[in-house]
Amino acid sequence: MLMFGVILASSGLLLMIERGILAQVGPPPPHPPAGPSRRDGRDSPAELELEVLRDTRNRTIRTLCGQRSMPRGVWELPPGQRRTVLQHLLVSDKYRFLYCYVPKVACSNWKRILKVLDGALESVDVKGKMDHKSDLVFLGDMKPEEISYRLKHYYKFLFVRNPMERLLSAYRNKFGEIKEYQLKYGVEIVRRYRKNAGNSAGDDVTFSEFLQYLLDEDVERMNEHWMPIYNLCQPCAVRYDFIGSYERLHADASHVLERIQAPSFVRFPERQAWYKPVTAETLHYHLCNTQRRLIRELLPKYILDFSLFAYPLPNVTAEFCRQ
Repeated sequence: MLMFGVILASSGLLLMIERGILAQVGPPPPHPPAGPSRRDGRDSPAELELEVLRDTRNRTIRTLCGQRSMPRGVWELPPGQRRTVLQHLLVSDKYRFLYCYVPKVACSNWKRILKVLDGALESVDVKGKMDHKSDLVFLGDMKPEEISYRLKHYYKFLFVRNPMERLLSAYRNKFGEIKEYQLKYGVEIVRRYRKNAGNSAGDDVTFSEFLQYLLDEDVERMNEHWMPIYNLCQPCAVRYDFIGSYERLHADASHVLERIQAPSFVRFPERQAWYKPVTAETLHYHLCNTQRRLIRELLPKYILDFSLFAYPLPNVTAEFCRQ
């Protein structure tokens, strides 16, 4: 059975999830890959695993969000938290849906789809750097009554990802490739956590230094690329109709496109050739070469992402790391 002793620091709010709150929820099953349906009409093992996973996730969300201390809507959130979630909800009035974008969970491709649906792009395959602001409508830019109407009547969805995999993806991308992040965050991280920082350009931040930085950061002030999904999308305040996963990206995206009745020519883009995904081996290497203390102390900040979205806690036991 799951038992979480959680302290979530959120605008000074301390939320303790005591023993027994999630007692009815068993350990999360693995996220099954998308697979073909059986011809005999019976569910395949992968489909059955997916059904168990979604049931686990839904029951966990209902149990946690049913607690008295949890918000029942966006207007019950503190101003800072409300501003964050409303600025991460993208709006399609034409197709009547809200999408909560989460950086490092294929959000660039979803933004391409929104632009195609709105007519701002001809195709999801158009080359060029993604503009993450123009030709997109953010719920936070609307009037309160317009916000409330859309939250009540529109189809709402988001996509989630294993928290540690998402952090590693953000680390490799921002500090390995993006000069702006190296200068803005990398230089400061090295200065804080390295005894002999020298003249670092911020492009040599280690994964351990990055995790230490996250440990010392206020969750509400984090950059969106590593802010917990819970804080970005507030699944207790916003009742999502569908939560897709990065592990079943194309299958879940196809489900959403069918549900919103997108034109048949609109499909989820294929992964770019230059993209280097985080593999199980890469994650294993980085976790097992990081102090266990650091990972253990960081977990409370991301525990709701693990528990609500049914992801197993990272395994950094000596036996696992010897493999």
